[in-house]
Amino acid sequence: MAILHSTRGIVLRAVKYGETSLVVSIFTELFGLQNYMVNGVRTSKKSTGISVAQLQAGNLLELVVYQNEKQALQRIKECRNGIHFQSVYLDVTKNAVLLFMIELLQKCLKQPDAHPELFYFLEDMLKGLDRAGIKQTANIPLFYTIHLSHFFGFRLMDNFSSTRQYLDLHEGQFVDTPPMHQMVIHPPLSEKIAQLLRVMQVEELGEVELNKYQRNLLLDDLLNFYDLHIHPFGSLRSLPVIRTVLENGSE
Repeated sequence: MAILHSTRGIVLRAVKYGETSLVVSIFTELFGLQNYMVNGVRTSKKSTGISVAQLQAGNLLELVVYQNEKQALQRIKECRNGIHFQSVYLDVTKNAVLLFMIELLQKCLKQPDAHPELFYFLEDMLKGLDRAGIKQTANIPLFYTIHLSHFFGFRLMDNFSSTRQYLDLHEGQFVDTPPMHQMVIHPPLSEKIAQLLRVMQVEELGEVELNKYQRNLLLDDLLNFYDLHIHPFGSLRSLPVIRTVLENGSE
């Protein structure tokens, strides 16, 4: 039996179903990853009260949903925008960063379990992206990639020091001598990771000085770190776009 619940959710993707409907994947505060059938949303008749615009990837919604644990597809009774973005959908760079964030999250989400702390992190990241300046936006993919891993059972330890300057990605920690394998970030780039580990708010990201070449190297290394822990992981379609649009903010 389906029970009505009020929850918030972040839209991950919408897939066309039939001529007028969508199947929408939403990461919800109460139920984790859920799929919703939204009928009739792709017609001129707006009897559902839900618009296609509301179902864009990255939108934070306030929802009233029917939840039935025995069904794979749930239904939405009501929804309204929880955040009215000022710049994310208008700024090409921010929109590319948003799509990268959503794609990486989807790579990591394997089970439909509730994970409210992850939801709050994502909510803060979306709000931070909307407010971010050029330098902050350019560093968000690295910051997000570093901190997202904490919610999936693997993380980088914040143990950088003058004697531990090599980041061993196999071990997820800084060590005093470079390991024999190739999964290692050497100084001075390892110190940049240490700085990003200690940043607590998006607003502080402008203080981390990186150029586009350094960002590209570090993002490749961090995604290799994910590949060690998430199976299957594969490549990200949004990565080449990120590399292109971030050049303007990466002197």
